[in-house]
Amino acid sequence: MKSSPIPRMALQNPVLRIAAQSAGAIACLLLLLVITLVGLRIAPGEGLHQLWTGAVGSAEDGRLYPISATLVETAPLLLAALSVGIAWRSGMFSIGAQGQILIGGLCATISAHVLKNLAPQFVCTVMLISAMGGGSLWSFIAAWLKVKRGVQEVISTIMLNYIAIHVVGWLVLGPLRAQGNYLAESDPLPPGVMFARLIPAAWSDHIQTTLHTGVLLALLAAPIMWVFQFRTRSGFNLRILGANPNAARVAGIHTEYLQLLAMAVSGALAGLAGAIILLGSTTGSLPSVSFGGTSGFTAIPVALLGGLHPIGALLSALFFGGLTQGCRNLEQNTGVSSVVIYVIQAAAVLAVVGIRAMKERSEEAGT
Repeated sequence: MKSSPIPRMALQNPVLRIAAQSAGAIACLLLLLVITLVGLRIAPGEGLHQLWTGAVGSAEDGRLYPISATLVETAPLLLAALSVGIAWRSGMFSIGAQGQILIGGLCATISAHVLKNLAPQFVCTVMLISAMGGGSLWSFIAAWLKVKRGVQEVISTIMLNYIAIHVVGWLVLGPLRAQGNYLAESDPLPPGVMFARLIPAAWSDHIQTTLHTGVLLALLAAPIMWVFQFRTRSGFNLRILGANPNAARVAGIHTEYLQLLAMAVSGALAGLAGAIILLGSTTGSLPSVSFGGTSGFTAIPVALLGGLHPIGALLSALFFGGLTQGCRNLEQNTGVSSVVIYVIQAAAVLAVVGIRAMKERSEEAGT
């Protein structure tokens, strides 16, 4: 009896194939998570229950607040993963999303201070645009150094991360520091500038959730990037360039232009992530250190786990966002340190790299 052709035909669809691959990778990570819990002497059932309730809640305690927190964690991870993905697709191995997030938050803060007397909606729009422009410019520096001077982008983007850290720290501790505030952070933003909360407090037992409109911007970025990469000529050429630079040059593709474009878009996405973190926070103050956590670095395993595909990045970011929020609940209720998440992230990177290496070797052997 012949097998049905439907599953094979379905997997020929690139979106469904990436979704299936991401789902398979996440299943493997769940298995790895169980092994990690056993190694930490936590009952797997109890540990997974704490992770699940921390990420999506429970019927008894409600789901709106945990799901809201998970989506807020997911938003910057998704944008940063899309940033990493499009850069790496073009053959530019950027490690600079962390610095671009910082510059995005800084540019948004400066815009808010300069335009503080104007309409809040206008100020918010300018903050988003300036954050994207700042992140794009910061990324473009590394791209120009690679294309025009042959400087390895891995080195330049890492160095630009450190420059961004110190530039933000210097400005926040100096000209941007809040007056009369002992904390090392900028002035709070006016409430009218901040992102609106999407879920009324009355829906969640009068506990205000953190879900805000910036999350919608991040979720919208995934299909936009999919259209760009898979439904435009520039996206097609960019993927050819990443897959085979020599073939791209022979085909007459302007490789330098595409790499500059990819890095500029990459920086804009990361800069937008910085603005979303800032405008979605409680006060909108930019701290001198630790702004954005490690979202820019975590975006690398998120992008790799998603196969450098926008839809895969969305699924992967949701997984890592839920894992981050779930680990906080696990730490609170079992006493296990939340650093377990970094163990899972590191294992994810090693697993993805190992699987890709095995796949490439098998393909070379077949050839």
